[in-house]
Amino acid sequence: MRNPAVPRSAHDVSPHPGIHSGLDRRTLLRSVLATGAALGLGACAAPTSGGATLAADAALPRTVPTGTSLSIASGLGETQLELQLSGLLKTLPFNVSGWPNLSAGPDVLAGFRAGSLDLGVNAGIPPIEAYNQGYQTRIVAINLTRSPTYVFATKPHSTIESVADFRGKNLAFSQGQAQGVVLLRALEQAGISNKDVNLVNLTSDQFLVALEAGQVDIAPLPVTQLPNYLNSYGKDGAHSIDTTVVDFLTLLWAPQSVLQDAGKAAAIAAFVPIWAKATVWVYENPVEWEQDFYVKTQSISAAQAKSVVQLSPKPWFPENWDSAIAWEKQTVELLAQGGFIKTFDPTSLFDRRFEGLAAAAVPATYRS
Repeated sequence: MRNPAVPRSAHDVSPHPGIHSGLDRRTLLRSVLATGAALGLGACAAPTSGGATLAADAALPRTVPTGTSLSIASGLGETQLELQLSGLLKTLPFNVSGWPNLSAGPDVLAGFRAGSLDLGVNAGIPPIEAYNQGYQTRIVAINLTRSPTYVFATKPHSTIESVADFRGKNLAFSQGQAQGVVLLRALEQAGISNKDVNLVNLTSDQFLVALEAGQVDIAPLPVTQLPNYLNSYGKDGAHSIDTTVVDFLTLLWAPQSVLQDAGKAAAIAAFVPIWAKATVWVYENPVEWEQDFYVKTQSISAAQAKSVVQLSPKPWFPENWDSAIAWEKQTVELLAQGGFIKTFDPTSLFDRRFEGLAAAAVPATYRS
């Protein structure tokens, strides 16, 4: 997911991050263990091709060398399944050494650092956090979202009714993920300072357990995750609070070191259009996606799957990245004002050699 994406709002644009179904404690534990296993196994066989070195300002190679491989994060399996169902998997002009079950930004970044991952699908925040940690990555594709993809969920037995009620409350917060910035933007819009709330540092995979246990009063959840949570806890007074904040970007990103490998850079350039086409296929084939992904792999009912898919935003692939860069700049300033990072110009995060590749691969109705 989407993840796919969202204009994390320039204040009105947003992407959608990974899509998750409801998790109980045991499911969360399995997820954490699976993530660790994916990282550990990948680290044992770091995907390096030893190809020719490519300068950062050199033109992208047009031909993928034989034997080139990429390890591509697949979230909860969405990316791989999108390619399989759309028939696009067989068109990949390179080998896929693995589809690690990684979706949260911190986990993808850990995979990059371990050398077990070449390419990830995330929102606009993880590349900023990577830079903040001194790790160089580049954005190679963008999908814009123009509608909110997150809502604020309350813990059971909560009396909170609006963002204005967040003062003095415990709020689930993840600095390196889209959910964290959605929360900060909502607080900013409501005129609430970070000092007026208690930001509880967690990763998004921990939000549900924290809500269930009452460790936090509020957590931003993907709209696709909310139905399962309310099915379980709505009877106990848990409810949602809508937000107009959008998460502007869903993107593909890769370590700078990977893009310095000419073979891998060529493979990523070939993958970007295929990824865009697969994203459009999912949007245009909702019934098949409901059944094959949500019902069969996420174990939710057909009715729930339909309601989740109906909330999925239309993909928009920009021919020009200026609006995405402007959004990242606003986000950097928001984080810097809160004291979370030092300000910097995020223009360097975008590898504009890839600009337009996704847009050129899809019909005009999906171009922005």
